[in-house]
Amino acid sequence: MTEADPARTPRDAAPDAGALATRDRILRKARLAHRPHSRAVGWASGAVAAGAAAIFTVAMLLPQDTATAGSPTPLTFVGASTVAEIVDAAEEDLLAVEGPAVPLRAVHAASWGFSVDVVDQNTQVVPQLSELTWNPDGSGRMTIIRGVPYDPADAVANNSAEVSRSDDVLSDVIMAPGDFEPPWPEIPGDSREDVLALLTAFGMPAQPTAFDIETAFTSTFDMWTLTNAQHREILSLLEETGEGMALGDSTDRLGRPVAGLQFLTPDKGAKDVVLVSLETGRIVGVERTAIKADDVFPVGAIISYRMWDVESEVTR
Repeated sequence: MTEADPARTPRDAAPDAGALATRDRILRKARLAHRPHSRAVGWASGAVAAGAAAIFTVAMLLPQDTATAGSPTPLTFVGASTVAEIVDAAEEDLLAVEGPAVPLRAVHAASWGFSVDVVDQNTQVVPQLSELTWNPDGSGRMTIIRGVPYDPADAVANNSAEVSRSDDVLSDVIMAPGDFEPPWPEIPGDSREDVLALLTAFGMPAQPTAFDIETAFTSTFDMWTLTNAQHREILSLLEETGEGMALGDSTDRLGRPVAGLQFLTPDKGAKDVVLVSLETGRIVGVERTAIKADDVFPVGAIISYRMWDVESEVTR
């Protein structure tokens, strides 16, 4: 068969962005079939998630007690507020603080996964830092850097900023023109109609729930760094669903002050917390926590988290 149709790609070539994206979609669909309420374990779309996908796949094979040991400490929220108060304060900050003048085809993000040593039966929490840049012709570069791992039993590590970079590059993919095909390749506008069209391109249905909006913007944020005006529209859309619950203030995994908006997954098996910066008003992260036990995660376990607007010094 090889002689009849020789491969055009060298045997030792690294997978390109398209192959990585395909692998991620397959892994995500497999997890969805096994665990419906945890479908966002691999939130990151396409090439951005490729490195994390392998780690999360290993996590899915762990017995429950091991997974529990490897779960980060949940964020602690203090103070009382309402969804309207959080959104109103964010809108004031978004108007007062300078953000990107136009949407950027560049994303600096941080996420978390399991690292498992099967021989030593050792589990560590491993942050990952990613940087994606791409161009209108579909070329670009995606780099994933291994964060400094820590023992989840270390109370100090669990209760401080948990994401810091190492010098271990897990993946560095150079994309040729045409390799990267985002659902929305053109610069999106700032109006409500423009934002709705953008989120729709990333999978948001008509008459969306808060979960639909969240799912669409997390995919969007993995490919675009949006303007403050666009963040303001997304926050308004979330508020208008009437489905959220305000959690108060906290500090995220990068030590940034944030407010939390909680939303339930459709089957109410997990809760997602949208993290809104208390400094900029921008949405800077989403965390998922199990509220129903399954074969992998007990009640209260952090299933996943992903953060955006990460300082470039952290990812480089």
